[in-house]
Amino acid sequence: MLLYTAYSWLRPHTPAAIPKEEPAVVFRTFTPRTLLPYNGQNDMPVYLAVRGRVFDVTSGRNFYGPGGPYANFAGRDASRGLAHGSFDEDMLTKDLDGPLDTLSDLTKDQLEALQGWEERFDEKYLVVGKLVAAGEEEKAE
Repeated sequence: MLLYTAYSWLRPHTPAAIPKEEPAVVFRTFTPRTLLPYNGQNDMPVYLAVRGRVFDVTSGRNFYGPGGPYANFAGRDASRGLAHGSFDEDMLTKDLDGPLDTLSDLTKDQLEALQGWEERFDEKYLVVGKLVAAGEEEKAE
């Protein structure tokens, strides 16, 4: 008993590990071109935009990152594809330096579907920025 007490008192103690904090995310303004690298490749986070709001979906990398079923939305404006329930490339904006998709031709059902997706993202993911057309960055800030 005496040996155990001496050992307990004299043994080296490992310092308590302080958990690492996630790096702070700064809200910023993206254009379609500046959002594109945030596709989960090359150790980048995974972001996608829905109706002008940019979400950090990195925690859902299995779905939105490389190889995932929604991977084509990573680093892009996913609004039209989510509204249509389509993952086709033609649902994505082709001209990264042109105007944003106004979504003005969506039906009521498509807008409701898009709203459902947006609500789901609001519940699960952090908004890290907003999406604006190229050339509108200064106006947005």
